Amino acid sequence: MFNLRDFHHAGHAPTLWASFLYFAFSCGIWVINGAMAPFISETYQLSPAQKGLMLSIPIFAGALMRFPLGVLAQYIGRKNATLVEMTGIALAMGFGYFFVASYHDLLAMGVLLGIAGASFGVALSLGSGSFPPRYKGLAMGLVGAGNVGTAACALLAPPLAQQFGWQTVYGFAAIGIALPMLVMVFCAQEPPDNNHHASLREHVACLFEKDGWAFSLIYAVTFGGFIGLTSFLPSYFHDQFGVGKVQAGQLTMLAAFLGAALRIVGGWLSDHWGGINTLTGVLAVTAISLVLCGLAEGSLLTTMLLFLLCFAALGAGNGALFQLVPLRWPLATAVAGSMIGEIGALGGGLIPNAMGLSRQYTGTHLWGFVLFAACAAAMLALLRTMQPRWTRTWVDKGGRARPMPA
Repeated sequence: MFNLRDFHHAGHAPTLWASFLYFAFSCGIWVINGAMAPFISETYQLSPAQKGLMLSIPIFAGALMRFPLGVLAQYIGRKNATLVEMTGIALAMGFGYFFVASYHDLLAMGVLLGIAGASFGVALSLGSGSFPPRYKGLAMGLVGAGNVGTAACALLAPPLAQQFGWQTVYGFAAIGIALPMLVMVFCAQEPPDNNHHASLREHVACLFEKDGWAFSLIYAVTFGGFIGLTSFLPSYFHDQFGVGKVQAGQLTMLAAFLGAALRIVGGWLSDHWGGINTLTGVLAVTAISLVLCGLAEGSLLTTMLLFLLCFAALGAGNGALFQLVPLRWPLATAVAGSMIGEIGALGGGLIPNAMGLSRQYTGTHLWGFVLFAACAAAMLALLRTMQPRWTRTWVDKGGRARPMPA
């Protein structure tokens, strides 16, 4: 039976919680343009396609920066890499506060927001690095629950933007990032789990493994769906249902918070039931709920309930997939996680674009939802195809960790 005291004593808890805080702040800043999208759109009179592009750029940029940060962490240490990144985030927020004055400046700001999106693989590897295999799924789930930062941003950014102006929110974020930096400096320590310094050739090798691409594509649905929809929903609630700007952020917060919380459950469930089994259920629920979301565009209540179901599945799926990563790549978890996170997050960048183009050219978001649902169904088929080989070679039945040798 699970015992929280045993779990805490099994690894270095202060590093775990410092990683959680770092990831939470980074996630919130990564989607800050999405949280403020109704205000920004009103300022620049953006079309649906322009909004989609604005929301996609931070996601694409964050995805592309993840792998380089993971490689950097292998050479200077994961703790040091987080401090370098947070310094970059503070500088990016300064650019937003002082220099964004047009739509093109806003697109450049989106690229800089990608710095915050690069945090994922390093945060999970740092937080779970001192924990044994039987607890890594839960440890990664706890750190990954820093996705709750997206919910906090959706809740806080709109009222701050309404009160002080949306550009001022960048200034608040620049000040706020000092908190996780101080906690990281004084509470975290570099885990002892990876004394093997792989060459660049070894790092890049994981990009050419079938398993790496399978994980990345599945993650493009689970995490890509989570981050893409979180960025898109404030605009969707405001434009589709006429919800106020602040209220749209509050509704988005509910969905994002549930998805972040269920990431912990997904990691814990995968430790006990198996990551493959958990992902099977997740992908099936995601595909069905997305189609229903597209068909329920006339009812805010029905749409909200379906989004809660969808985000719960996506969150659990994120925890489940990263229960499997350290089992498959025990000596290169940070680099493998960054690579998977990089490719996976690219999927999130496609969602706002697909939704914006669907709305602009067909008058409805339905076909954006249907496209995403089809991707989830395809990943379910891929998972079931890969399962027999995985359970023969590196993981136990259903996706559980293999017992440690006596």
